[in-house]
Amino acid sequence: MKKTIKDFDLNNKRVIIRCDFNVPIKDGVILDDNRIKESLKTINYALDNNAKIILLSHLGRVKTDNDKKDNTLLPVSKRLSELLGVKVNFINETRGSVIENFVKNMKPKDIVMLENTRYEDVPNKKESNNDEKLGKYWASLGDIFINDAFGTAHRTHASNVGIASNIPSGIGFLIEKELKMLGDVLNEPKRPYVVIAGGAKMHDKIKIIDKLIKKADYILLGGGIANTFLVAKGYDLKKSVYDEESVSHAKELLKKYDEKIILPLDGYSSSSYSDGLKVNYYKLDNVEDGEMILDIGPETIKLFSKYILKAKTVFWNGPVGVSEFKNFEYGTKKMCEVLKQSDANVVVGGGDSAAAVIRFGYKNSFSHVSTGGGASMEFIEGKILPAIAVIEEKSSNYEKQKN
Repeated sequence: MKKTIKDFDLNNKRVIIRCDFNVPIKDGVILDDNRIKESLKTINYALDNNAKIILLSHLGRVKTDNDKKDNTLLPVSKRLSELLGVKVNFINETRGSVIENFVKNMKPKDIVMLENTRYEDVPNKKESNNDEKLGKYWASLGDIFINDAFGTAHRTHASNVGIASNIPSGIGFLIEKELKMLGDVLNEPKRPYVVIAGGAKMHDKIKIIDKLIKKADYILLGGGIANTFLVAKGYDLKKSVYDEESVSHAKELLKKYDEKIILPLDGYSSSSYSDGLKVNYYKLDNVEDGEMILDIGPETIKLFSKYILKAKTVFWNGPVGVSEFKNFEYGTKKMCEVLKQSDANVVVGGGDSAAAVIRFGYKNSFSHVSTGGGASMEFIEGKILPAIAVIEEKSSNYEKQKN
């Protein structure tokens, strides 16, 4: 068992909390603040326990100096101040004397947020490559490190592994919840256990399907993943997206697990991968030339519903259509409706599926909606998450921190 924030005496301590504030921002306006809200429990616990709080997070991809202006955490600090009801000081730097002097003079319950950790990726990717000196520097700012950024738990960065390697460390409430909910699905699913896998990146998910198909009773496939299996069965889906490299492996899985793999029967298409064009409906054995399937149809919903409504556990990762397009959100929306009707323990595995669930208003309808796409999938796959592995065990030599 990993140490948690509750295993430390935080009183008058400088507590570095690695959050996941990687939220969508357009023209300085936050479009979805779910990840900020998910951090509140851990931050409020630190406040209630008289800590001096130092917040770190990445935001977006920062590859050049030009990327910095569009990926500042300033809007996040303002929104967090509103949600907490207390001032969140913001320093638009990632290291230096301004930060050091501020931290030195902090009082209990003070909060400071540093600038986007990925600013340190320009020019030498010091954050993403877990630069040893950078990790030690950030660690020097605090007494205790709490990692609560599940979305980057599968990454070895200076702001998670680097810091945790240098000072006493634990996990926050969000990561603790993620590990429990995903662990229940991984280790002790109540049956029937149904997996729903969608999205376009078949090559990335084939190993996960390999892992899950052995434990699940049924796997319902949508999106480009389903297309790959349909092509493996001999369907001609015309211009539809599928992974040619994975077709042979899909054939092997179909041969071995044919009764477990449930594929779409029908879908909606367009002539190109874009929104606003004419939408056509097809049975998947009769798609016309020039068309690409971008969503599942009503017959598929009926088929999938039979399995979902009998399930006791459902794990869902990946939309079953291009749900970010208005014309092709039907299937993913319908899946949300059916899952809400189900009595199953429903866990949504982060990424695009979590974004869709939240966008369509179903966040509170399921047992758990993960904040980590890649992290949740690697955890379910059985991989070690480096940012979790580095955290101290409760049985480690560190005693509970005291004044």
